[in-house]
Amino acid sequence: MNTKVRLASAVAAVAIIAAACGTSATPAPTAAAPTAAAPTAAAPTAAAGLTGKLTLWESYSSGGGELTAFNKAVKAVTDANPGLTINVVDQPFADIFKKWETDVAAGGGADMFIAPNDNLGSEARAGVLADLTSALTGKLDGFTQVAVDGSKVDGKFYMVPESLKAVAMWYDKTVVTAPPTTTDALIAAVKSGAVKLGLNQNAYHSFGFSGAFGGSLMDATGKCTADTTGFSDAYKYFADLKAAGAKWYTDGNALKQDFQTGKLNAVIDGPWQTADFTTALGAKLAVAPIPAGAKGKANPLTGTDGFYINPNSKSVDLAVQVALLLVGTASEQIMTDGAGHVPAAPGVTISSDIVKGFAAAAADGMPRPQSTFFNNYWGPFGDAVNSVLDKGTDPATAVAGACKLMNDANGIK
Repeated sequence: MNTKVRLASAVAAVAIIAAACGTSATPAPTAAAPTAAAPTAAAPTAAAGLTGKLTLWESYSSGGGELTAFNKAVKAVTDANPGLTINVVDQPFADIFKKWETDVAAGGGADMFIAPNDNLGSEARAGVLADLTSALTGKLDGFTQVAVDGSKVDGKFYMVPESLKAVAMWYDKTVVTAPPTTTDALIAAVKSGAVKLGLNQNAYHSFGFSGAFGGSLMDATGKCTADTTGFSDAYKYFADLKAAGAKWYTDGNALKQDFQTGKLNAVIDGPWQTADFTTALGAKLAVAPIPAGAKGKANPLTGTDGFYINPNSKSVDLAVQVALLLVGTASEQIMTDGAGHVPAAPGVTISSDIVKGFAAAAADGMPRPQSTFFNNYWGPFGDAVNSVLDKGTDPATAVAGACKLMNDANGIK
């Protein structure tokens, strides 16, 4: 086997994966996601008989289902290319972007890494990512459009898209036989005890409720509009859920453990939990959308995972070829079947109802913006969520304060 894997000794936190809309807060189209891409679409290809050595970072962490599937996909590529060695190195998710930026800025770094498009815009503007526009021309025919768009900054490609991720509601269908479809039904089920709900207390996992209450984060100029739309209603709903008996977690691993052991029977989390949740709950596991509200569907933040290439690498062309193989139909079938990924590539069959549920959630969500304006969402609104839930701050006051801080940071009056 040509793949060398160094496993980290600790499980990296994956609870906060930043993802959201374009430079405005206009929701993405809500058409149902297909269960498989059109069979006539072209899959990406790479030159036969690839040779050379690459170092590839990932943040799937030791022992997780995503890592097992990823290593299987990498091994399939190296087995088909005996002259190719890919050294896979695990990096904690909390550190991977900063380490990449620091190493590349110093003239070093790995050849490539795979991660969400959390920092795509800032890293592209900082010059720590290779411009892949010419290398990817004509290579992504048939790929999901939101994934293609999520790989670009100012019209240029800086990432090879691999999969889409958005949160939805996991539940134990042997206990929750009819998952709530509206926010009113959800809070009634929590009050009655029928649904033992757990939620991650942060500005990412909670974002989808804003759409259900008519919330809009930014306008086309980047100005925060949350204080004049439905965000405060969503934040009041968070407090009402807590009062009804829902449990909010600042530790995502504790929420995960409580769901897997049955202390909770419903949680809002992402597809990266598929392998571990399936191991724990088996056939009892199911997925439903975050409940809709009176003002519309929930709009979870849709992120794109993909491969980033180091502009310092002596093997940029080889790294692109390998990335294309790792996002191709055969590799994505492995990641879809083994890790619950929602594929960006065409020709991948989605047979799992769970993956179909997350594909629909991603389609209904808002693609993450790569504007500098959105970077200033996380701190103020994360603090606002905590203030409402931990201190009992009036939701309208908390949202207004967060919006002002965001606008101030962006230099917007």
